[in-house]
Amino acid sequence: MISFYENYFENILELHDGIREGLLEIPQSALDWSPGPDMNSLNALVVHIYGAERYWIGDVIAGDYSGRDREAEFKSKGSTANELILRLNESDRYLMNVLNQLDLEGLNKMRISPRNGREVTIGWVLSHALKHTALHAGHFQIMCQLWEKRTVLLSARGRG
Repeated sequence: MISFYENYFENILELHDGIREGLLEIPQSALDWSPGPDMNSLNALVVHIYGAERYWIGDVIAGDYSGRDREAEFKSKGSTANELILRLNESDRYLMNVLNQLDLEGLNKMRISPRNGREVTIGWVLSHALKHTALHAGHFQIMCQLWEKRTVLLSARGRG
């Protein structure tokens, strides 16, 4: 793999690893919990990260249609930590496969987003996908912290 794409992949892996670690540390009951209306659960965040990466890297860059249902990602419930980790692992493998096929000249090649018809470069897609994953990885970390604070507060009140 070209070192640029290797570095890119390492950044994605670092974000995925942080999520995987969080999934291993949090109880199953936390995965579908949300602190309030219009806030995503940990389950929904991971499913959405997977779906978005697959869409941007697969559908847009590789032209490999995924059949993504974006709205369903946010309604996702019931997955175990292991199932969510498997999704991240699958994304790792898929991304590596696509990145292995790219060259540096390809960063300026144009692609069209099937969702909105917008014309973008492969470089833009890669930047957007990394930014999007980082944003939601941060949301994931905050949700884990909120769960932990909730648990501590409930225990202190004799409800946990």
